[in-house]
Amino acid sequence: MKTFAVYNNKGGVGKTTATVNLGFAAARSGLRVVIWDLDSQAAATWYFRIKPKLRGGSTELLRKTRRLTDFVKATNYPDLDLIPAEFSNRYLDRILDNKNRPMHRLALVTRSLAEEYDLLLLDCAPSFSTLAENIFNAADALLIPLIPTTLSVRAYRQMKNYIGKRKEPAPVLMPFFSMVDRRKKMHGEIVRDFYKTNPEVMRTFIGYLSDVEKMGAHRAPVQAFANGSRAAGAFNLLWDEIIGRVNKKELKN
Repeated sequence: MKTFAVYNNKGGVGKTTATVNLGFAAARSGLRVVIWDLDSQAAATWYFRIKPKLRGGSTELLRKTRRLTDFVKATNYPDLDLIPAEFSNRYLDRILDNKNRPMHRLALVTRSLAEEYDLLLLDCAPSFSTLAENIFNAADALLIPLIPTTLSVRAYRQMKNYIGKRKEPAPVLMPFFSMVDRRKKMHGEIVRDFYKTNPEVMRTFIGYLSDVEKMGAHRAPVQAFANGSRAAGAFNLLWDEIIGRVNKKELKN
């Protein structure tokens, strides 16, 4: 099983949207996928029409004596499951700080999922914290949505610099642009300049498209209600590009 985290320490960049749609695309490609909603806002949980509730609260998720598979809920889509979030997720940093090996607990508890899934997608809250360190240690790759603004690009460079200096093995960085408005000259300039200096950036970007916004009305991945749309095509292409960097056979090992 591979673990991909959709992460950015900056909020409002489209992390949950990307998680939901990439998870759908991965499942439709033949992988067994589980999404873990780590954000206390529980947006991914809401999109999949699952109650934001965990038996025993978030503390139970991180116990050595519990299997994470006990918390998995089925979605309405084949081969795509979810570990829901709830409001008590806001205490995850505090819970982790009170554990042995607090920076590696996430990697430890996710091991049980490998028996049933090929891919774990983490939908992450924006933070630089104990939970973020756990995410860096558990993830094989960080899928990092960026909006084409100066502050978003600056935040990515800070994160890239920090991860490069850590003593722990670094996850593969896969940044990609989200909410790109082709009508805005500045968006185009930022994207082009970023491509020149960051060869790790994905070539597929997600446009500022109305069908993405309609996910809230449908409470579903965009491919489920607008499969022929530009938005659905963009997420499918982005998944193809991601999987192109990771051998699919490796995902199923």
